[in-house]
Amino acid sequence: MTETFGPDVEITIPPPITAVLGLAGQRDAHIKHIDEHGRMAWQSATGYNGRALVEAQIGRRKFVIGPELNAREMNRQITENQIATKSLNRMTRLGRAVFKRVA
Repeated sequence: MTETFGPDVEITIPPPITAVLGLAGQRDAHIKHIDEHGRMAWQSATGYNGRALVEAQIGRRKFVIGPELNAREMNRQITENQIATKSLNRMTRLGRAVFKRVA
């Protein structure tokens, strides 16, 4: 299912496992794609993986830094957000695991 928010913003929501055909055209296309190619292929085709990564990063930022800005003026809010983002990226780099293929 795809919901439209504004002129250029679309959010793709995965149909539930128990979804059936016949409720909406675009939803039927998503269900057929999942049946034919699998959920992981559907996520790659619709860009759902990127959305999930962004949502996870926003959740981390809210948890570590806080859900709101302290500055009142827009240019100070931008600076505050840049500082928070740089510090969160630095923390992420320091704690990220390194994976190596064995076989």
